[in-house]
Amino acid sequence: MKKIIALGASSSSKSINKTLAMHVASKVADASITIINLNDYLLPLYSVDAEEKFGIPEGAYQFSKVIESADGLVISLAEHNGTYTAVFKNLIDWLTRIDMKVWKGKPMLLMATSPGSRGGATVLAAAKSYFPFMEGDIVADYSLPSFYDNFSNAGVVNRALAAELDEKLALFEDALAKVEMV
Repeated sequence: MKKIIALGASSSSKSINKTLAMHVASKVADASITIINLNDYLLPLYSVDAEEKFGIPEGAYQFSKVIESADGLVISLAEHNGTYTAVFKNLIDWLTRIDMKVWKGKPMLLMATSPGSRGGATVLAAAKSYFPFMEGDIVADYSLPSFYDNFSNAGVVNRALAAELDEKLALFEDALAKVEMV
């Protein structure tokens, strides 16, 4: 059984990105899902002074271990003013102090959604260029525009967007199967 981490990169209790990540991860065949709540990993604002004075917080080490234990990652990025949420960026900043290989080469289905028509496209593009430097193995990416129009409790309701998601999910599952063979 594959171990999948589902993460909505937001601290919002009503995060649509967490909803999307959970839904997509639940579709992965033969997998156990661990849903990450970033509120369980709230860390002090990163600064060199804080690191020198207090060291790396235990929560950063715990999160790094969670990533290490996974076979694959389903991450959906919330977009705040065209970039990562502050809580997610801060987590990354702390994680890079442990190991620059934050994502540890794990197959990743990288997504974003928003209420707007661009579906978090700006933050998704930023992550696609940034995550590989932190050993992110992005095997597929997906943007869901207009979340409240295109998603329900049953999942993605727009047929074309649902078909695209199924294609991306198949790529992710193929990458997971290759990891199991190694």
